[in-house]
Amino acid sequence: MNKSRIGIVGAGIGGLAAALALLRRGFDVQVYEQASELGEIGAGVQITPNGSKVLMELGLTDEIMAIGTRTQGKDNYLWNTGQKSTFMQLGDRANEQYGSPYLTFHRADLHAMLLKAVLALKPDAVLLDKRCDGIAQTAAGVQIRFSDGSSAEEPVLVGADGIHSRVRQALFGPDSPEFTGCIAWRGLIPAAPIEGAVNLRGGSMWLGPTAHIVTYPVRQGALLNFIAMVDRDDWLSESWTEAGTVEECLGDLAGWHPTVQLMVRNIAIPYKWALRVREPLDAWSVGRITLLGDACHSTLPFLSQGANMAIEDSLVLARCLCQDDEPELALRRYEAARRPRTARITRTSAEQLRRVHNPELADPASAQRYIEREWASQRVDDRYGWVYGYDAGTVAITQGLELPPAVAPASRPA
Repeated sequence: MNKSRIGIVGAGIGGLAAALALLRRGFDVQVYEQASELGEIGAGVQITPNGSKVLMELGLTDEIMAIGTRTQGKDNYLWNTGQKSTFMQLGDRANEQYGSPYLTFHRADLHAMLLKAVLALKPDAVLLDKRCDGIAQTAAGVQIRFSDGSSAEEPVLVGADGIHSRVRQALFGPDSPEFTGCIAWRGLIPAAPIEGAVNLRGGSMWLGPTAHIVTYPVRQGALLNFIAMVDRDDWLSESWTEAGTVEECLGDLAGWHPTVQLMVRNIAIPYKWALRVREPLDAWSVGRITLLGDACHSTLPFLSQGANMAIEDSLVLARCLCQDDEPELALRRYEAARRPRTARITRTSAEQLRRVHNPELADPASAQRYIEREWASQRVDDRYGWVYGYDAGTVAITQGLELPPAVAPASRPA
């Protein structure tokens, strides 16, 4: 299409990746962010080969290799005995197998890297204190109304405003996520008090009958990212910023191995959130408006693909907008190219809960048989190969009659 301006609501990882992909292809971009200052929460994020391949395509190879942490691999541990087995080789093997690295980041570092790259191309690309209150399609494009009373009009609008997306609500109304019966605890642990007890060069997964824990190093091992998913039905808040206590987290992991107890005791503030699952949307583009990332396909963390899916979206969206003169057609091509993959990721992530929380893990003898069966190398390759091997830069863009039908434009408050 004509290299016109694209508006993006949301300056998180997905919104900034989309802005960078579009700016590098000659589009003008304006990003509207509701926060009064930019930054990310203190947590880790895994950028798997499918995500790092996009970041390399966006010109960030040197940056991701300098800022990201290349882990050696992932080990399984049994929840109460600490019995160890290796289930995934990363590091050099990721490059050999997929052509791009498996890296872990502090979310704030990844976010700052993307922001710096965007602002280098357009210093005023991001406007703060712009909370979307409503959208309406017009003859010229899309009008956005903000809570400060201002408004803006853009030829095309991308809603990259996260799991509680106001753009999605304006298009399709409120959603109804289903509670999984599982909550997540997360925190960052400094290296010094756990050094020697915990592998600070590789990842780990602790498996139990009603909970599991994932850890991996960030900032070259200076910090360990900790996330524990626990079966529990008394916490329903879907927020990443609700603080719990170390004592409460320890209570949820009572009876676990002393190494787990050591890690939890060294989290300054453990945060907790309820894990809710949403069915994939039947459509996410309406006229000149589309959605990206968690706004249209929020994903449980069991495959570590939330950020990676948003990063993939950004490149496919930019490719589609470059290909078509009509923005409505470009957005429908983008949706058609991305919806099957993101729906599969969403559903597979939800199904993974039954694999990592399983009654067979309660007894050491049956647990070992279960781990040997479910985490055999071929099963792991089959389970993750299609995820990591995807290339957003070369995947076919849907053509002609394969396109889904257009959805009627919407005009409602967010």
